[in-house]
Amino acid sequence: MIATIKQITDYGAYVALDEYEKEGLLHISEVSSRWVRNIRSFIREGQKVVLKVLRVNAEKEHVDLSLRRVTKRERKEKILSWKKERKADTLLRTAAEKLGMRPEKFYEKITPLLEKGFEEIHEELEIAAREGSDILVKTGIPEDIAMVLEEVAREKIKLLMVKIKGILNLQCTKPNGVIAIRDALLSSQKAQPKNAKIEVYVVAPPKYRIVVSAENYKEAEKILDRATNVVVANITEAGGQGTFTRER
Repeated sequence: MIATIKQITDYGAYVALDEYEKEGLLHISEVSSRWVRNIRSFIREGQKVVLKVLRVNAEKEHVDLSLRRVTKRERKEKILSWKKERKADTLLRTAAEKLGMRPEKFYEKITPLLEKGFEEIHEELEIAAREGSDILVKTGIPEDIAMVLEEVAREKIKLLMVKIKGILNLQCTKPNGVIAIRDALLSSQKAQPKNAKIEVYVVAPPKYRIVVSAENYKEAEKILDRATNVVVANITEAGGQGTFTRER
């Protein structure tokens, strides 16, 4: 879990567990697998760290924690998850403000619905940003609220895109060959959906690079295949020749 170092002592550090509003103890023996001569060489007050819970004494409200037992992978995954949780919280707060609702009341109404079938709220909001508010309506969220959530998600979530590319070899010896090639390349845009991007660059005639950016590789491959087929068909119809070679 994510914790903040509050006070460092000779025998360890007292920390605040950010996600639970509780405190715990990080003993000096659990700071590092190496010998700790000076604990301040490993941690500092105010620092955010990822810790693993070792023991919990519910009666005394005492929590023992470890830093050295957290792997690099666990640390990376937890930090990413925590950042997404904070981002989702900000998105919900923004949506509540747009709807004129108190954040606490909005969370109470919406959070249980968003958590249906998804481990993280941010995950569902990201899907809504990609595919629209219907995914939210299916969970039981009223349509007007779902539309606002989609709007906020689209504004605030930066969707990662994948890129694939290839080389189009186009030739046309007709008097209007240059125009025919230009028009054939422009025809690739007909295969471009709103959630993807198709770009064409001159390598050196007769070679032209086509680059497709999309949400995932499967979708990108479909768009690239459709776009290159359109280009080759157009240049062939104009009396020229065209081939496509996929680049890796």
